[in-house]
Amino acid sequence: MATSLVAEQLHAIWHERPGLAGWASTVDHKRIGKRYLHTGMLFLVLGGLESMLIRAQLADAQLEILDPETYNQIFTMHGITMMFLFAMPVLSGFGNYFVPLMIGARDMAFPRLNAFGYWVFLASGIFMYSSFLIGQAPNAGWFNYPPLADRDFAPGLNIDYYTLGLIFMGISTTGGAINFIVTILKMRAPGMTLNRIPIFVWGELAMSFQIVFALPALTLANVMLELERRFGFHFFGEAGGGDPLLWQHLFWIFGHPEVYIIALPAFGIVSAILPTWSRRRIVGYTWIVVAELSTALIGFGVWVHHMFATGLPQITLSFISLASFMVAIPSGVQVFAWLATLVAGRPVLRTPMLYVLGFIATFVIGGVTGVMFAAIPLDQQLHDSMFVVAHLHYVLVGGALFPIFGALYHWLPKMTGRMLSERLGKISFWLTFIGFNLSMFPLHILGLLGQPRRTYTYQEGLGWEPYNLISTIGTFILAAGLLTTFYNWYMSLRRGEPAGNDPWRGETLEWATTSPPPHHNFDHIPTVRSREPAWDQPDLADGAQPIEQGGHPLTEGHITLSTSVLDARPQAVVHMPHSTPWPLYLTIAMTILFTGMLVSSILIVALGGVTTTGALFGWFWPRRETQET
Repeated sequence: MATSLVAEQLHAIWHERPGLAGWASTVDHKRIGKRYLHTGMLFLVLGGLESMLIRAQLADAQLEILDPETYNQIFTMHGITMMFLFAMPVLSGFGNYFVPLMIGARDMAFPRLNAFGYWVFLASGIFMYSSFLIGQAPNAGWFNYPPLADRDFAPGLNIDYYTLGLIFMGISTTGGAINFIVTILKMRAPGMTLNRIPIFVWGELAMSFQIVFALPALTLANVMLELERRFGFHFFGEAGGGDPLLWQHLFWIFGHPEVYIIALPAFGIVSAILPTWSRRRIVGYTWIVVAELSTALIGFGVWVHHMFATGLPQITLSFISLASFMVAIPSGVQVFAWLATLVAGRPVLRTPMLYVLGFIATFVIGGVTGVMFAAIPLDQQLHDSMFVVAHLHYVLVGGALFPIFGALYHWLPKMTGRMLSERLGKISFWLTFIGFNLSMFPLHILGLLGQPRRTYTYQEGLGWEPYNLISTIGTFILAAGLLTTFYNWYMSLRRGEPAGNDPWRGETLEWATTSPPPHHNFDHIPTVRSREPAWDQPDLADGAQPIEQGGHPLTEGHITLSTSVLDARPQAVVHMPHSTPWPLYLTIAMTILFTGMLVSSILIVALGGVTTTGALFGWFWPRRETQET
């Protein structure tokens, strides 16, 4: 069958309606991935504005730019935004867009669940940010410790926005994680055995398993706290027989794996960028994969190192300290593998590679201070100081922001079909790198000088003013660097040069199809025979591997292949669901339900419950759709 005829048939089967109807009902993983990216970047702007307000308040002693309550709300929402509304969704956005392309699939395993996950993420973010409209944003820190978060000390709706918002968002995150796991294990192209899976895909898989096992602890903690606040339960209140440390255990059982939930797919991004821009295969593929999975596993055993100052038994702290030292080993393995790839290759110092090098430098600094915190005496000395803030930001900004922006410069030409300005890219990198280090490195010194975190002002004459001023200036330079990339992105869409299918000579399957890819991704689902198929299999050009070379057109309907877990042998032809607006309707119904719980209105809760049930019936009601429409 001629390739052009196959492409026309697949387009007719897989294309979605244009206009508002198509926008509301899409289940195309690429459109959903871009939505995650766009929405996450919008929340990055909001979180960045919050950080600039925080740093403006701390630029000098005894400033009154923000009052204490407003500062607490801004401070709390900054943490929530960067953790839950920026880093995780943007990394999931890259995963949504590129995991099916990298593994040779036509979509995610559960397309409608994928769409539902995005709508819930958007709705929960709006739900939490709507708290600013009534001046009652969450105000007890992103960690939300009782008794500060109990009704006695926080009588308004502030903490209820936090608990209900994160429970709501957890529905999206859990559904997305399950979708990634099934997609990666069962939807890979024939021949893509476990030892041929791209490392970025391994990172998304490790992240997904961590979410499935870690997020229930946070959801449970929020349910318990909401029951305590609304109905007088006594889980965390000491006066009623509860224990405030129970919250800390539940929160950090999620909270420390959360660092790796963010870091592991970012590490995968680095391992995806390096081979292309080093012009050689990644060094130590197997060791990197083992290190990613080991980090995910060991990360579950270190949560108590956030609680070294709480008076827990020393024998317990000793085991946690040992695990905290151990977690540096797999991270170090990956760093040495990346450096070996650079040394053994021919690095091209364009913008994606610059962001990778910036990541390695900042992440190593954050990792070294993390190992320092594994030592109990040092941790107890520096606990709740600005040194901790510096460490956290070096790990998370170094471990997430730099890879994310490197990924934008690496993959946007594939996503949009347009090139970005290299000159603006380099300006953005240097502003970002210099601004970040000016912003965060002085906080190490402030921590050693005794400045506590989580305070909105400080006394004069303590010697903290110059370091805080440098940090504030650095924050504004960092913001200029990020805005330069956004401007570059915008100008690329308007008048960027055509990118071509493979402008960088990449090695993985996404570079073997058009830029941007068609709705069905590949004219022929490929058969993979290499870990770097775009380099080693010229038969994959333009996403149409000849049938005699193993290509699978699958033009008989809205279908794709399911393969075996270990060796990716074809097992079944799977009928994929069509686009539908019901995920959006279900999200709207659930938003009504959570709003009713927020304002304690039985009527609104009942309305939300009825509409949620109706939306579920609408979602699952058989439509008798043919597979050709």
